[in-house]
Amino acid sequence: MARRSAEHVLAAGLVLLLLGPVLRPGYVLAYDMVATPEVPFTAASLGWGDGLPRAVPQDAVLAVLTTVVPGWVVQLVALAAVVWLAVVGAARLVPSDRLLVRLVAGAAYGWNAFVAERLLIGHWGLLLGYAALPWIVRAARAARTGAPAAPVVGWAALAALTPTGGLLAAVTASVILCWPSKRSSDAGQGDAEQGDAEQGDAERGEPRTRPRPGWALAVAALNAPWVVAGAVARVSAVSDPDGVAAFAARAENWSGTLGALLGLGGVWNAEVVPASRTVVVAPLFTLLVLVIAAVGFGRLARAWGRGPTTALAVVAAAALLVAVFGALPGGAHALGVLVEHVPGSGLLRDGQKFLAPYALLLALCFALGVERLTDALRTRGARTAAVAATVAALVYPVLVLPDLAWGGAGRLVSVRYPADWDRVAATLAADPRGEMAVLPFSTFRAFGWNGNRTALDPAPRYFPVDVVVEDALPVDTGGGDGIVGGESSRAAEVRDALAGGRSLTTAGIRWVLVERGTPGPVPASALTGYRPVWTGSDLVLYRAESAPPPPSGSETVRVTAVVGGYAVAIGVLLGALASWAVFRSRSRRSDFRASPSAMR
Repeated sequence: MARRSAEHVLAAGLVLLLLGPVLRPGYVLAYDMVATPEVPFTAASLGWGDGLPRAVPQDAVLAVLTTVVPGWVVQLVALAAVVWLAVVGAARLVPSDRLLVRLVAGAAYGWNAFVAERLLIGHWGLLLGYAALPWIVRAARAARTGAPAAPVVGWAALAALTPTGGLLAAVTASVILCWPSKRSSDAGQGDAEQGDAEQGDAERGEPRTRPRPGWALAVAALNAPWVVAGAVARVSAVSDPDGVAAFAARAENWSGTLGALLGLGGVWNAEVVPASRTVVVAPLFTLLVLVIAAVGFGRLARAWGRGPTTALAVVAAAALLVAVFGALPGGAHALGVLVEHVPGSGLLRDGQKFLAPYALLLALCFALGVERLTDALRTRGARTAAVAATVAALVYPVLVLPDLAWGGAGRLVSVRYPADWDRVAATLAADPRGEMAVLPFSTFRAFGWNGNRTALDPAPRYFPVDVVVEDALPVDTGGGDGIVGGESSRAAEVRDALAGGRSLTTAGIRWVLVERGTPGPVPASALTGYRPVWTGSDLVLYRAESAPPPPSGSETVRVTAVVGGYAVAIGVLLGALASWAVFRSRSRRSDFRASPSAMR
């Protein structure tokens, strides 16, 4: 009990240290992270809009949750859960009976460059998948030794909020669940000692296990919403190959790209890299972690057995290869050909986001390496030094990455939307027909009321109409500024109308929203044929004087297919929950029959 309390105390401490400026009513708007009071049910949020389903089923889940809970509460809980689940999950996964060693694993997994860079770039949904990963591994290992596999599906469902998280969960769970069984020479003794599933953590040799491929398929099926939505999308599912160079992992210091990735950094956007990652001694910090982790790998293999350890190591190595592939000689070209011709492979352009399994293995081995080194100190009678070394390892992640604290040194702050946003939302809710374009027509915003921080336009997640926004992304390609092309045909039509100096009515746009206080042009010609229906200090809403023709073509087939994808995922999740309920009911009956009172 004390051990579990300590894990939660550590998690709570790191949450407070990281999210201090966010722990109040308000919304965090930072790069891709955009929270709103209530996410509307629109074609885009549900997965059949004009674009690829990058936020499916995440936005649909948010739409459901924010109908009953304010959006700022949902965001705050999600951000806290990232750190909390990561810390506690890694602490419970590491095969050690020592509390401090477990806490070292939790701190190393919950506070590192990957968490920092992905949080500052706004990928909270991906980080929920990252936080779920140790729980997925733990449940998958237990399932191979006879425990129910339903928890694997439950944790994987959390990861599957985003396509990348769903892929990571499916691959990791499938490799562990389907890894071939091998009996070690002392397997008979191991079987006698096994007892229950979780006792296998402490056994020497590999316990008796069996593959569970059926459950691996169930985990994969959780990805049905975005897979189906992508398959029936109105736009091509291939991506701009220029994005390979733009989104490739980058060096952060003199250790190069590989050094950055080995230290769990290397995100493509240099603006979100903490300053502590660029200092001269940063690679030495990484080297120290790698050396200690190498010492601990053997201990992990002895505790888990070769099979599960090899399975996780294979996934971690593959993750590292995906992350570095775009930076290898010839890798960028090969990846460019792939994303240009193979639908869905655009997910691989930003390879650094796949580092999660490597991060988990690194945290576990680092903690076990610390345990092994401190054991050596204890055998020499230096017990005080051993405790001090373990405590130093516990605080080490924060010491080498101090600028993740307090909202990433002030980068994450809660703000409130100006009153204009609610008033425009109410106006649109009264007449939600037609599409709306937002000017300036650019991907990101820098509002003064948000401290001029760069963030995606909140309009698609705020207003109850289908919003056409720019999906071409301006990036620094390393050789200067460039543009990574988008996929939305509607955005292209609006872009062409603006470039040609035409009214947006020619693109079939009924509503135009002008967002004031953010950089970018608002051509007067674009507003020809519109009249203002709301004018405020922050927003101006225009409506076409004559209704433009609605988009042609029926959406029935697409909508039916996407709904079917949701039905598959929900059905799998409900089936897993039912399986778990049946198991728990049988366990209670068995416990009751075996109890002394039941024998009387």
